[in-house]
Amino acid sequence: PSVPRWRRDLRPTRPSRPCRALIKANEYEGRYAKSYFWRTTQQQEIDYIEEADGQFTAFEMKWNPRKKTTPFPAAFLKAYSVKQEAVVTPENYLEWL
Repeated sequence: PSVPRWRRDLRPTRPSRPCRALIKANEYEGRYAKSYFWRTTQQQEIDYIEEADGQFTAFEMKWNPRKKTTPFPAAFLKAYSVKQEAVVTPENYLEWL
């Protein structure tokens, strides 16, 4: 596995509604991906992460248009092999399904 057992910052996801849609789309298309979320004690977080073929795609869900988009935490990008970063909004979520 690409996530070492001693890592406690990457956990199986308890998906929100937008994350469940991504998980269902993977199942429907026959794509196998493990699902996680990431959070530190400093309150840095990534809403949804998919691991496939040893690489990660990190998703930030921004459903409220008034909230600004923040960059993905450097600690996560440094610790994991991130293939792609994506900000999912009501305007572009169909691209990810």
